[in-house]
Amino acid sequence: MNGQPLIQHVIDKLAPQTPTLLINANRNQDLYAQFAPVISDEFPDYPGPLGGIHAGLSHAPTNWVGFVPCDSPLICDDLVARFCQAVKPESDILVAHDGEHQQPVFTLFHKRVLPKLSAFLARGDRKIILLYDECHTSYVDFSDAPSCFFNLNTPQELAQFGALHP
Repeated sequence: MNGQPLIQHVIDKLAPQTPTLLINANRNQDLYAQFAPVISDEFPDYPGPLGGIHAGLSHAPTNWVGFVPCDSPLICDDLVARFCQAVKPESDILVAHDGEHQQPVFTLFHKRVLPKLSAFLARGDRKIILLYDECHTSYVDFSDAPSCFFNLNTPQELAQFGALHP
């Protein structure tokens, strides 16, 4: 987008907010490695976002680990701060909510979820929302910034977005 890989826009938004960034990728690892250390799913069937969350929880050096998709270039400048402010002692998972919908792949997970997530994936479950039902999950209000969750799924969306946001 605008002469840069889409992930660069995400990195540019997140780097000022956190000291550690990891990228979950199951292909093109060499390309992604120029932006941050790359980790891959540990499950051979690549179980979608939950596989990346599992890998992140397994490799991150902290107890709390945030996750965002790599195709959302408008991430809020205070995304990490909002998640951190919403943490309570009993929190397992925090999920962004834009005022109308939950944003299930904009999350903050505590590492204590890892055993439950491992069992969830081992039994073949893949629906992230079902995992949220099994954990102490809270929702973080981003109703004042719903555009921060805009994602680009097609080349046409990317071209339109690039023209609107030079």
